[in-house]
Amino acid sequence: MFCRLFFDCLAEAGWDLHAWAVLSNHYHFIASSPADPNTLRRMISKLHTLSARNLNAQDHQSGRKVWFQYFDSHITFTNSYLPRLKYVHHNPVHHGVIVCAENYPWCSASWFARTASPGFRKTVEGFKINAISVKDDFDP
Repeated sequence: MFCRLFFDCLAEAGWDLHAWAVLSNHYHFIASSPADPNTLRRMISKLHTLSARNLNAQDHQSGRKVWFQYFDSHITFTNSYLPRLKYVHHNPVHHGVIVCAENYPWCSASWFARTASPGFRKTVEGFKINAISVKDDFDP
């Protein structure tokens, strides 16, 4: 349900998705903004509102607070973008949810493996991600 809403909200707002990882308690994504990058706040608000309503209805928990915060950053350098791209693809492995990210159905790792050119994939996979400073309150 969340992934469907996520993809719909991004598409509606004109964001071009590059990588995503959706886990049970948080998510990450990298996307290119449309002409007006200020649409991000509205898109996130809509996503969180719709998903919270849906989750609360499923759990019979009307009014429960589901989302508490979000963080965003504007990535402007290739040497920042590429390691973060790998980080997002591998986030389920980072959190110990699965051994191979390509086998996790709610992230972009398998999509990236199928669609990226071999050279680009090799470049991205060559970056180390252990020193990346990404705001992630759910780090192990």
